[in-house]
Amino acid sequence: MRTSHALLLRLRHDPRFDFRKATVEFVDRGAPGDRSAVPGERIIRLEPGWMEIEWENKIKFIPFHRIRRITYDGAIMWEKSDNPLTET
Repeated sequence: MRTSHALLLRLRHDPRFDFRKATVEFVDRGAPGDRSAVPGERIIRLEPGWMEIEWENKIKFIPFHRIRRITYDGAIMWEKSDNPLTET
């Protein structure tokens, strides 16, 4: 089972992928439905425990445990479910 961090690193560094086509959906308390999404071009850094994004003209740090879905070109590549045994 691939982690969200490992998948994002592959999408960013593997020349077969265009990181701008990736979208990361994450828990964002106070946002509609408590969820927000960021496109790959606004992800600045990927660190072992968090990612740094450009958000509303500021820098925001998102811990990886808050990531709920990663899509690439509209297709779901990774999704965290309420049941950790069913993560894809």
